[in-house]
Amino acid sequence: MSTPPYEARTLAAHDPNSGWRVYFNTRMLICVFLGFTSGLPLFTLLNLVQAWLRNGGVDIKTIGLFALLQFPYTWKFVWAPLMDRFVPRFGRWRPGRRRGWILLTQLGVLTLVATMGFVSPTNSIRTVAVLAAALAFASASLDIMLDAYRRELLKDTEQGLGTAIHVNAYKLAALVPGSLSLILADHCAWSTVFAVTAAFMLPGVATALLVSEPQVQSTLPHTLEEAVLMPFREFVARDGAKQALILLAFVFLYKLGDNMATSLATSFYLDIGFTKTEIGLVSKTSSFWASIAGGIFGGMWLMRIGTARGLWTFGIAQIVAVLGFAVLARTGHTLPGLATVISLEAFATGLGTAAFTTYIAGTTDPRYTATQFALFTSLASVPRTFANAGAGYIVSQIGWFDFFLLCAVLAIPGMMLLPRIAPWKPR
Repeated sequence: MSTPPYEARTLAAHDPNSGWRVYFNTRMLICVFLGFTSGLPLFTLLNLVQAWLRNGGVDIKTIGLFALLQFPYTWKFVWAPLMDRFVPRFGRWRPGRRRGWILLTQLGVLTLVATMGFVSPTNSIRTVAVLAAALAFASASLDIMLDAYRRELLKDTEQGLGTAIHVNAYKLAALVPGSLSLILADHCAWSTVFAVTAAFMLPGVATALLVSEPQVQSTLPHTLEEAVLMPFREFVARDGAKQALILLAFVFLYKLGDNMATSLATSFYLDIGFTKTEIGLVSKTSSFWASIAGGIFGGMWLMRIGTARGLWTFGIAQIVAVLGFAVLARTGHTLPGLATVISLEAFATGLGTAAFTTYIAGTTDPRYTATQFALFTSLASVPRTFANAGAGYIVSQIGWFDFFLLCAVLAIPGMMLLPRIAPWKPR
């Protein structure tokens, strides 16, 4: 099996002599702001909307089915070629292909989040579903461009560190809808809560206005047919159909257990007796510092050990974090236990996501960055959309403890594919 040069560079890219100075440059700062703006809409759907629906009396099975409204994350590769082919224009101002789409989708997310607060989940559940689906579409479209922009912005040796920073900034965005907004919900109207949440998109909008369009060697697709077909042909022809299927299976399975375990986290905390304020102050504050630590150490480790070994090490850490939820399900309402488990989850899964996303970046051909990146991340979101949709039913049948044990078991098949995808000792 031959490995394409760009994939080999990313898998093996590491810099054992790098120092703290690598953190202090403009590219890494851009990863912070754009990572945050990427995570905010998803965590609004997963955390804030979930608590809003539960507070409005919506049953757990219906809340679980709301995961199906994240369908756009699964199919974003369908319209990614359009975003590769066409360049938005704002009158005479042409910010560029990446920046233009980033600005459009950011403004769409901001508007939709602010609008949600004026709808009642009790009386207008269908309207809520439409707004949530539209938010998922805008968020998925934003992710397409942010992934492509980051891939084109960073050097090969910076992919691991930049991705770790992006992922952990993405995770830190959960503090707004999962902490600040929940605390506000105990004291303010939901319209105010969603408006404040939407306002946190503004730093990302400002970043998109200030940064420059990345300079890449690849050219804009000349036709829509070229934008749609060539990325898929190149991927299959690269190492053959068999290896392509193995790679797609790995992308599907690696984050399956982790994503499923956290899909109903807010409902889990509420069900075992924690108040919304406790969730906001304890669990989310703990995840803040754990995510910061994960970003620093994860970036350093990836630069030293490379992406391949990072997938092994951080994958095992993810399984341990999922088992932590099972322990909390047994111990019940205990604030130190909550802080410990959530800190472990934020640290371990943040590391796993960083290595995983760096690997995906390395598998993309620079000529078709947005479309291939969207294909891989779309497949990775399938478990979050479909498996998570049935999570509520599984919990109602077997309980929280057995549910988290099941999630830990589901994390194993992806690890078993690592010898074929990213061997510990590359051939």
